[in-house]
Amino acid sequence: MIALTVSLQVVPGRRDDFLAAIEENAERSFHDEPGCRSFDVVCDLDDDHHFVFHEIYDDEAAVGAHRSAPHFAVWRAAAAKYVVPGSQVNTLSRRLFHHS
Repeated sequence: MIALTVSLQVVPGRRDDFLAAIEENAERSFHDEPGCRSFDVVCDLDDDHHFVFHEIYDDEAAVGAHRSAPHFAVWRAAAAKYVVPGSQVNTLSRRLFHHS
């Protein structure tokens, strides 16, 4: 399993628009991408404009399919409006285990 973690800041006043866009992106990921296993979005308790996404995919090919899916272009356009420039940090990592 491959984890994609994204940390970013949302432009003040655009939080609700951002949440609608990321929710649509997550729903499309599950619908359109068989390799998408989970999509979590969390918000910093001390700063409700700082978000972290944690997405789980079957493998690197599934991450590639996510990035080339048509809805990802829609997300990128939304991110350009809602995300503070330069604040987004993406990390790909291998999931070693999961406990719940």
